[in-house]
Amino acid sequence: MVSDTPSPQRLVAYERVSTARQGRSGLGLEAQRKAIDDYASGQGASILSRFTEVESGRKNDRPELEKALHLARLTGATLVIAKLDRLSRNAAFLLTLRDSGVRFVACDMPEANNLTVGIMALVAEQEREAISRRTKEALAAAKARGVKLGNPNGAAALRRAGKGGEALRAAVRANADAHAEALAPVVRQLQTAGHTSLRALAAELNASAMRTRRGGRWHVSSVRNLLQRMKRV
Repeated sequence: MVSDTPSPQRLVAYERVSTARQGRSGLGLEAQRKAIDDYASGQGASILSRFTEVESGRKNDRPELEKALHLARLTGATLVIAKLDRLSRNAAFLLTLRDSGVRFVACDMPEANNLTVGIMALVAEQEREAISRRTKEALAAAKARGVKLGNPNGAAALRRAGKGGEALRAAVRANADAHAEALAPVVRQLQTAGHTSLRALAAELNASAMRTRRGGRWHVSSVRNLLQRMKRV
């Protein structure tokens, strides 16, 4: 006799820490594992295996993610991660997740899907390219003024680039402008769809799993600042 009782959902857990020191100490892992365990418990799901990635944040090779995706494909399980918002600016990770063909769920953004992740990846890539371009332009301008720069990619170089930290402030402004420029197509699409008030835009951006430049949720004030910046870029 075949039982009509549905099989419990099977999960493959993927956790990520950004430095070897954090990986050894377990910093950040406890919170991720608690979120995943709470989700599994709430869904009555079983965790088949856990994979923990220790990466620098600059590398695109993620062997543990590949292992996790491979197991999920073989077993038909769902990949579960604790916090998608921490990876919202990592275009390579987002594209790997989107193109994997594996079902996934993020504990902090359970509404996220392939479309959401694809948009996040596009925004992240545009922001990365814009930040890189504008930072190089700021450093080149500083060098042209005769400022002596050390490591051209370091924050210390920006601090030395102008009296009173003006170059550093300029780099921060450039990063904010780049984020606004990357989000502009998304905002205009929402406005075209009829979401024109600050509150409505904040709600739609949050529902679409978009994040502010600092990785937070949208509020009326942050949307207002975004729209003002969009007018200048």
